[in-house]
Amino acid sequence: MGRPGFPSTLQEFRRRFSTDVACWEYLAQSRWPEGFVCPKCTGRKYWVISQPFGYECEKCGRRTSPMAGTAIQDSHMRIQEWFWAAYLVATHMPGLSAKQLQRQIGCQYKTAWFMLHRLRRGMVNDARSRWSGNGEADETIVGGPVKGKRGRAVTDLMTHTLVFGAVEVICYTDSQGESAEKAGRIRLAIATHADEGSIGQFLRQNVEEGTTIRTDGWKGYSRTALLPYQHRQTPGMRASHIHRAFGNLKTWLTGTHHGVDPKYLQAHLDEFVFRFNRRNTPMAAFQTLLGITSSKPPQTLAEMIKP
Repeated sequence: MGRPGFPSTLQEFRRRFSTDVACWEYLAQSRWPEGFVCPKCTGRKYWVISQPFGYECEKCGRRTSPMAGTAIQDSHMRIQEWFWAAYLVATHMPGLSAKQLQRQIGCQYKTAWFMLHRLRRGMVNDARSRWSGNGEADETIVGGPVKGKRGRAVTDLMTHTLVFGAVEVICYTDSQGESAEKAGRIRLAIATHADEGSIGQFLRQNVEEGTTIRTDGWKGYSRTALLPYQHRQTPGMRASHIHRAFGNLKTWLTGTHHGVDPKYLQAHLDEFVFRFNRRNTPMAAFQTLLGITSSKPPQTLAEMIKP
């Protein structure tokens, strides 16, 4: 069958997903683009069950819902509400807070918060590739000035969090025939120390070896940390792509969410990365979000709020 297309306008979205069945069928096609495969016996012959919607394997008799084993399994919200939430989160450029989603969906605040966190969990593709070519790396503090912070090595207050960032830099020729640069993909992660070991680990997880990486003069970007890379150190490194991304991140956290509990910050970083990397194709981001969410097991509210 192939992966289904995505709605390009709000009118098309409303028309295409006007019923729960239409949403289930779209989710199933996104999950099994080459046709349904039984998760128990890998059988490909099946019957469609209407109530509740799903597939019954002809070989072993197992019934499977398109939502089974996904981030939206065991939810009391209708699948249409999940589609609306995913669409709003993926296409609304400034992002949505739980309070805003509550107003849009017409549900309780706790339900909106729960839906948002499940969707954020689905924004990270565990099989995503590392980027290569050229890039910049730096770190920042989210939450404001840190009292008693010693240099840039640690963050001493629990309300302030150290964040590592690395952004791909794409070189191109502009309309005037001049060489120019623009930001490509970004990666963000919380950290406890800005030492060479932590920096090196973050870079190796997100950037291909051999990539040229620009950094400022911080000692954590040592020869050991940058050993697999081509390192260009520029003390100060003002007005860089990574600094602009950090500025956008802080504006978003403050303006949309009015601050974030450090316990949930990584989930918000994941949302920012998802949105930033798909900023030119927000409609396609809806389908991508559904696809990733379909590969993530559900997470309970207790698991989300545990210390």
